[in-house]
Amino acid sequence: FVRWVRETMTRAMRASASAARALASAAASVSSSSSTSSSVWCGRVGFDAPWFASMASSARVRTGAGGKFVRWVRPALRAVACDDDDGGDGVRHVLDSAHAAAAAAAAAALRATERRRAALTDTFGRAHNYLRVSLTERCNLRCGYCMPEEGVELTPDGKLLTADEVERLVRVFAGAGVDKVRLTGGEPTVRRDLEDIVKRVAAVPGIVDVSITTNGVTLAKRLETLKANGLTRLNISLDTLVPAKFEFMTRRKGQERVMASIDKAIELGFASVKVNCVVMRGQNDDELLDFVALTKEKPINVRFIEYMPFDGNKWSTKKMVSYVEMKSRIEDAFGALMRKDDSPEEVAKNFTIDGHAGSVSFVTSMTKSFCSGCNRLRIMADGNLKVCLFGNSEVSLRDAMRRGDTNDDLLDVIGAAVNRKKAAHAGMHELAQLDNRAMIKIGG
Repeated sequence: FVRWVRETMTRAMRASASAARALASAAASVSSSSSTSSSVWCGRVGFDAPWFASMASSARVRTGAGGKFVRWVRPALRAVACDDDDGGDGVRHVLDSAHAAAAAAAAAALRATERRRAALTDTFGRAHNYLRVSLTERCNLRCGYCMPEEGVELTPDGKLLTADEVERLVRVFAGAGVDKVRLTGGEPTVRRDLEDIVKRVAAVPGIVDVSITTNGVTLAKRLETLKANGLTRLNISLDTLVPAKFEFMTRRKGQERVMASIDKAIELGFASVKVNCVVMRGQNDDELLDFVALTKEKPINVRFIEYMPFDGNKWSTKKMVSYVEMKSRIEDAFGALMRKDDSPEEVAKNFTIDGHAGSVSFVTSMTKSFCSGCNRLRIMADGNLKVCLFGNSEVSLRDAMRRGDTNDDLLDVIGAAVNRKKAAHAGMHELAQLDNRAMIKIGG
């Protein structure tokens, strides 16, 4: 009996929490009908109390059931172990019941998992495993393409997502198949609890990749803690290598601090360090080659982003430099770029350059969209879900949580929004005419 208990509990706990609970429930059903007192250990079968304590500790770690698991199983096993008057029928009943219950629980869990994953698959068959969460609408810079000159009306703090709400939403999405989370803003480093949020998100079961998009101005001093808390990748926004131009474009000082953050990230060995550069004709397109030169010695990925239209950023085709033009100008100076084997859901077109430690990429939202492989969803700082960066359809997950919706209710709301996602966003000229939020209120 003891051998069976050990083997069965071990298998159950390694298989799943539901299987372990099924065993506990089956054992409890036998003990409830047993006339034998469960208040004493049965020495005759050699039931080992220290071993059970060890298994109970493992149960807390492996299943998360904690004290409930111990309270269910311990008296049940005591009663069954001490009942030697039934010729072992009680034990066999527990075994048979546990196997049946575990199988049923596993099947139910599989169906539930399939239902959750279906919620994040749209009508065009695109499965969404990448969630971007904006933590704030505030920023310590004033980049013209992101924040209108006149500023934006900020959402009151009480209507922004709390750290607890961010964690809850990540858990809901992770349960439905999301394994990558990017924290954005505004500027995420203005949140004093950023390190805590990163730690909590990284600890969510199923999440394997946690990254942030940041302007890097105040990042360097926080990088060690962020990495220790589970941050794996960084995207640092930098549109010019000239300090005076940086101040003109962002209306703030700080270019040297951004470069220091990039160097610190490289030193700490993050899995990926990307530098995002929004290219605008007449402002920074003359620095294309300078940015590429950074990749000669630095193991970074410089991503050139086509200028995109958002509320208040005065977008025009005259300001936009196309992917084709950027690539041609770079190849004229550095020779042919070698295309990487990108995955279908990859946002950027990625290239290597002979003799360079780093690489270059192009985000071509305007001239060569990548909607067919889109696997991304966005939650804005106010809790609204946005299924497409350029779509103006939103649904509030914050309001759903605060009115008491369950996680299953939230998943229904999310699934309905995902099902409304279009096959592709409009063309750049149409986008320029559509109402949409300013980029700072969407999240980079």
